[in-house]
Parts: sequence; structure tokens; C-alpha cells
Amino acid sequence: MNETLFNKYRFFDSDPAIRNTAYELYSEIRDLPIISPHGHVDPALFVDNKPFSDPAELILIPDHYIFRLLYSQGIPLEALGIPAIDGTAVEADHHKIWQIFTDHYYLFAGTPTGIWLEHEFKEVFGISIDLNKDTAIQFYDELQEKLKLPEYLPRALFDRFNIEALSTTDAAFDTLDNHRQIQDSEWDARIIPCFRPDSVLDIGVADWSDNITRLSEISEIAIDSYSSYIRALENRRNYFKQLGAVSTDHAVVNPWTEELSMVTAEAIFIRALIGKATIEDQQRFMAHMLMEMARMSIDDGLVMQLHPGSLRNHNQVLFDRFGLDKGADIPVLTEYTRNLRNLLNRYGNDPRLTLIVFTLDESNYARELAPLAGHYPAMKLGPAWWFNDSVQGMTRFREMVTETAGIYNTVGFNDDTRAFPSIPARHDLSRRVDSNFLARLVAKHQISMTEARRMSQALAYDLVKKAYKL
Repeated sequence: MNETLFNKYRFFDSDPAIRNTAYELYSEIRDLPIISPHGHVDPALFVDNKPFSDPAELILIPDHYIFRLLYSQGIPLEALGIPAIDGTAVEADHHKIWQIFTDHYYLFAGTPTGIWLEHEFKEVFGISIDLNKDTAIQFYDELQEKLKLPEYLPRALFDRFNIEALSTTDAAFDTLDNHRQIQDSEWDARIIPCFRPDSVLDIGVADWSDNITRLSEISEIAIDSYSSYIRALENRRNYFKQLGAVSTDHAVVNPWTEELSMVTAEAIFIRALIGKATIEDQQRFMAHMLMEMARMSIDDGLVMQLHPGSLRNHNQVLFDRFGLDKGADIPVLTEYTRNLRNLLNRYGNDPRLTLIVFTLDESNYARELAPLAGHYPAMKLGPAWWFNDSVQGMTRFREMVTETAGIYNTVGFNDDTRAFPSIPARHDLSRRVDSNFLARLVAKHQISMTEARRMSQALAYDLVKKAYKL
């Protein structure tokens, strides 16, 4: 960390007793390797290993954390160069795009995105001038020159970031050719896939039938029944494992779980194949398939991640024009105690299962999630995620969860990012917040400094490595 560009005590309490202890703890874990077990970085970056095209393409256009806030202030996505799927013309001049972003850079003050961007600009790219509307083009051009240098190629940055393992997120029917090419290369880096089968589990999505065709083709299993569908899913999970996958990932609005009989599951599946599935069918089938994913995880050892509580593509106008992942995924109130009971009673006592549960609903931390994770051996809590992965959000997570579940029923940190250069910024923030949380406990004499050191090491590195079997 370049202490000349950053205050070394940033994000720590102003109380000197806490601040100094926090910095001591942080100093001991700041340089630990990064394990990034869940994210959305495109593995093709590391196959091609070409220079990033330009600052707008690297930082702004792929990152909905950035452009959703700009859109909320009335800036059209077309003006930001976000690719449209309906043929809408979008701005192609990236200097103009960058100027718009910079004119409104003040919007990010105090936000997690602002924190990550400052770290990227100053620490990753070593740019000392401040970004504002007057320095926009100078900043852009300096950053553009940096991107041409060999030390800023994707593989070089990966090595500089000290990433021990990076997991992508991949559809069930993905060929994983990029992963195979990385593994067959002479570059020694651990980049692994993660099995994300939502598009073939959710019979309510518009292109489900097409996705089943793709699953059938790549698995070489004719899917004409529920049993052949299950075999195809098991086939793909095994293929992902062969290429290093350690986990699966499942996004649902409602984490309802229900085990259906084979007869009922078959009947719903056939109705889905012929386009006759009802809304109730959709809900029950997904609830059943979460049970099936847990069963398969016990059989094949893949860690199961569950991301409930996001109503995807809330803004229909943006979805129709720009497609998925355009910043209009909105949290909803989420219940876990009753919804997960069937799954946890069936599989939650089995030590062969690791179920990592996330939430966007902070009101649930202390009420349901911590007690559940503090009881069932199979269940662990994922870190504060998305809207909550901020200084305040991470702190609230630790405060509300630790007294019931402790830290050892959580899994450290994951960055869940598409913006590759932001990975070290996100992990650095997490390590600082956790160090500050532990320093508060030391100041209150709740834990000793020896315990705090052990816990900080666990939160930064040990827990994620163990939970994801890395």
C-alpha cells in the first residue's frame, strides 16, 4: 500500500486505542494472498492477455455499481456507452463517456464504489492527481498510457494482486474452453469455474427450453424426462469439477425448499417441456431443485452457495433495452427459518455438505441467519454482499452475527465483482473493517490481542480457504 497516497489509518476508529490496535492487526494480514471464491471476472481476459482497451471499457462500462448510480441521477445508459441488445445507438466516444462519469464523480463520495475506485486509481494504477471534471481527460490519457504497459496486462495484474485462487461464475452449458486454455498454458495461476445452473433450473425463464437444448447437447444426454435431466446436471457438475470447480451458485428470490416425489417432479418437468407449467409449478420445482442441488453437493463435494432475496431486472424498460445485470436488481424482504427448514432437516446435519447462505436483507442477520448458522453444521454465512459490502455494512454484519454464530460459522470475504482491478481494493477494505471490529473487542477486553490476531488471520484467509475447500 502506498502510504503517501492514502492515510494508513483510513476506515479505523478515531479513538487512538482502537485505531492503533486495528492498524497493528491489519498490518499483520494486509499482505496475505487473496482468495476470490465468487465473482464474475471473464476468464477470457487471461487467455488473450491483451492490454485493456481503454479506461471507460475497463472501469465504467462493465460495472453496474458505477452506472446504476449515474442512471439514478438521470444520465441515460446510452450516454455511458452501455451496449444495448435492442439495436439502440449508444455513445461510442469514450472520452465523452469518461467526461460524463467524471463530471458526476462527486456522486460516489462516501459510497463503497467511491472507496474502491480511489484504491484502483491510486494504488493499482499509481495516479496521484485527483479525478474531477477539470482533470478528466488528463486522467484518462494517463490511465490509457498505463494500460499499454506490460505490467498492466491481465496476467501481470493477477500476479501483482497476489491472488491465490479466483473463481468465475459459469452457466451449466458453458464449454469452459477458456478455463481449459488457461490450465493448459505455462502460466501458473489458479482460475477455476463455478457451476451456476439457474438458467436450466428455473422453468419460468423465457429461454428455459432453449437452455435445456444446450444442456442436452453439451452433456450428450437426450433430455426427455426428469431423470435424464438430473443425469445431465450431474454430468455437467462432474465436468466442472474436472476443471477445478469447488462450488455451485444459485440465485433465487425466495429460498423456499421442498422435496417433491419423483412422480410430481416428473409431471412438472414434462409440463415445462411442452410450455404448460404454471406459476405454482415454477415455484415448487425450484424449491425441489434446491434440495436436489444439496443432495448432489453431498455426493460430489461441491460447496453450495445460495444467493436469495434479489428481485432481478426490476426495471423492465432497461432490461428490454440492455439485458441482464444492468443495476436494477433490487433486494426484497427474505425469510429463511421456515423456507430452509426442509433442506436443513434433510441435509443440514450432514458434515459432507457446506451450504453458504447470503442475504441482502440486513434485518435477517441476527434474527434468523446467525441462529441457523450457529446450529446446523452444514450451514455457513456468506459475507455482507452487494449493497452491504461497505464500511458500515460489513461492520453491521460482524456486530449482528458474531455474538450468536461467532466468526467460525462465517466464510471470510468474497468480492463478487466483474471489475477485475477492484479485487484488491475490496479485499483491503474488508481486512481493514474486520481489523477495526476486532480492535473494538480488544479495547473492551472481550478478547485478548492473541485471540484477535488469530481471528484476523481467519477472517482474511483461513475461513474462505477452508469453506471453499481450497
